[in-house]
Amino acid sequence: MSFELSHRRIAVIGAGRSGRAALRLLHALGADVRLLEKSPESMPEDFSAWLESSGIPVCGGEHRPEYFEGVDLVIPSPGAAKTLIEPILPLREDGTKAEIMAETEMAWRMLEDEPVIGITGTSGKTTTTSLCSAMLEAHGLRVFTGGNIGVPLSEYVLSRLEGAEKADVVVLELSSFQLQTCSTLRPRVGMLLNISENHLDFHKDMAEYSAAKLQLFACQTENDLAILSPALAHLAEEAGIKARVDIIDLDARPFPETRLIGAHNQNNAEAAFMAASAFGVTREEAALAMREFTPIAHRLEHVADVDGVQYVNDSKCTTIEALRVALSAFERPVILLAGGKFKGGDLEGIKPLLASRVKAVTLYGAAREHFEPAWKDVVPVTWDEKLDDALARARSIAASGDAVLLAPATASFDQYKNYLERGEHFRSLVKAFSSSERTTA
Repeated sequence: MSFELSHRRIAVIGAGRSGRAALRLLHALGADVRLLEKSPESMPEDFSAWLESSGIPVCGGEHRPEYFEGVDLVIPSPGAAKTLIEPILPLREDGTKAEIMAETEMAWRMLEDEPVIGITGTSGKTTTTSLCSAMLEAHGLRVFTGGNIGVPLSEYVLSRLEGAEKADVVVLELSSFQLQTCSTLRPRVGMLLNISENHLDFHKDMAEYSAAKLQLFACQTENDLAILSPALAHLAEEAGIKARVDIIDLDARPFPETRLIGAHNQNNAEAAFMAASAFGVTREEAALAMREFTPIAHRLEHVADVDGVQYVNDSKCTTIEALRVALSAFERPVILLAGGKFKGGDLEGIKPLLASRVKAVTLYGAAREHFEPAWKDVVPVTWDEKLDDALARARSIAASGDAVLLAPATASFDQYKNYLERGEHFRSLVKAFSSSERTTA
């Protein structure tokens, strides 16, 4: 762990999980650290108590230049855009500003020689990351899985300082938010699954978003591996990728024995195996991992079958491109529940898929003004304010052999804290009437 942080003055922005992990690690390393948190009153009580006992100052409310005085390193939460932070950083005596560095980058610099698999893309990265780790574990390797998937890399580094065993492989899901402020991260294997319009409320345009994704490969050498989808193969030359490049075979259906829904998950599995095979994983081991793999909650998650109707929770579907993937996974007619805070996307381009796969759209919440006028000429569209009522309407439309699919194609922030809460609500509603059906029977 050669990255020296003791006695450096560091500001951490945000008390989410990555911010809390960064603060604990930096404090353990002897850094002079402070926290910037707009709503300190909402922090977990035990964490607030730890901050007080550790003597770590908290700067509340809107971020101001004086909060960054004397700071030479800024660790932002993944949701704090560099373009918003940089303008308020004060100039130092030498005319420069403090460096902005992702928590992942900071923790990466403190690894020893653990090889990293880094996985990014607009959609599919969580499932692919989880599959890759499962395949590596089937080979008998000790794996740390983290990053954007939920466990910050700083937690792993801190556990190592406290005596935990070293991982044989570190598998990281990486978002554009994280990658944008990574400067030395060098994965042994880097994977870019896809790029489509997303997070333009964070990035100024698609060029900036794509550049952030491609940062995954910036520090790789000819000794590393870059895995790309066929649609992105041209980026190998355009982006100057130095690593050996492998292209995902989208026609492969290598693992038919699985509980994962949809052909796209066969693509995710093939990509995961390409990364895992670099560490000795065999097809047989990968197939075993696929057979035993439990689908991830809120990602095309089968919730129940009621009266011959399949109810599926894809609350993680927050974009039009993710909706395209979700609908393509079904052979049966779909009643689609959509709605929420619209993030943009090609509403016209998805109409042929709606016409061929969707029996009806039952909208709820926000985004009605976007979806209804765009889609009502190709499929019946209704609207209710709440998900409860939209689901009841979908249930009344559905017949045996259909699927009722929650795939909102939006952010959840009109009515829910996050996509997890939205998915849990859908799941609880379905479980309630499926249990009622069993009791009645």
